[in-house]
Amino acid sequence: MSTDDFGTVLAPVVTPFADGDVDAEALADLVAFQREAGVEGFVPCGTTGEFASLDDEEYATVVETTVEAAGDAPVLAGTANPSVAGTVSRIEAAAACGADAALVVLPYFHAANDPAGNEQFLREVLDAASLPVVLYNIPACVGQEIDPSTLEAVADHPDAVGMKDSSGDMTYFVECLRRTPDDFALYQGFDSQLVPGVGMGATGGINALANVIPEAFAAALDAVAAGETGRAREIQTDHIAPLFQACVAHGFAPATKTALVARGVLSDAAVRPPLVELDDDAVADIEACVQNTVSAFE
Repeated sequence: MSTDDFGTVLAPVVTPFADGDVDAEALADLVAFQREAGVEGFVPCGTTGEFASLDDEEYATVVETTVEAAGDAPVLAGTANPSVAGTVSRIEAAAACGADAALVVLPYFHAANDPAGNEQFLREVLDAASLPVVLYNIPACVGQEIDPSTLEAVADHPDAVGMKDSSGDMTYFVECLRRTPDDFALYQGFDSQLVPGVGMGATGGINALANVIPEAFAAALDAVAAGETGRAREIQTDHIAPLFQACVAHGFAPATKTALVARGVLSDAAVRPPLVELDDDAVADIEACVQNTVSAFE
């Protein structure tokens, strides 16, 4: 499978919980809803999917359920781990569950003491990986970015097929575009920068709110492709940005799940510690944002 097959609208799928356990039925229904509304690829066990709160058995359940519900749509499974061996093991587990590619972050907690360390880490993972690898730049969680020079150095590896950038730094993103081959996929992970990112040459987006308002993301990218700049800007500004600000303020998993409950796709917005559910004022704000967007696309 090439990155051309990954699509342009991808959702980092939330992990629904019920009575403290992973709710596989709700997850399958969520993926089906997203497919129907325009999502082309699925990313389970990422940041929004609360991967760090899942044990190994739950991880397998989430990836397997997503693969089955996705049908012929691609699945890029999160495989974050702070060690080479742990990352490779997670990639093997994802492959066994039927995933098409792996999402790999830099080591967290123990940051590299020299940029060469990150390149070595990524090369060792890539050399051992049993799936194509999409790198994941998320410095707010990892503590450091994938330096553009490091990205350039590993982008020619045959198993390095792309990167998701959740830095929110457009200057950084454009530099990554400049330093990587044309066939290296670059996904904008910061929802509020989707339209400008794609306008600069991004492959598409892997965006938390594609869980909730996938039709808005599909319509925004269709508008960019058609040269309808005003329409794309309107969707970005009026529909994606307000919900994204709620995610920034309240956390991506709690805010996204709250929005999914508001839309009637999930029945429970439960998250796991250290995350907590939102207060009534935040819920009301998110409900208003969701209703505004759903009404606009009916």
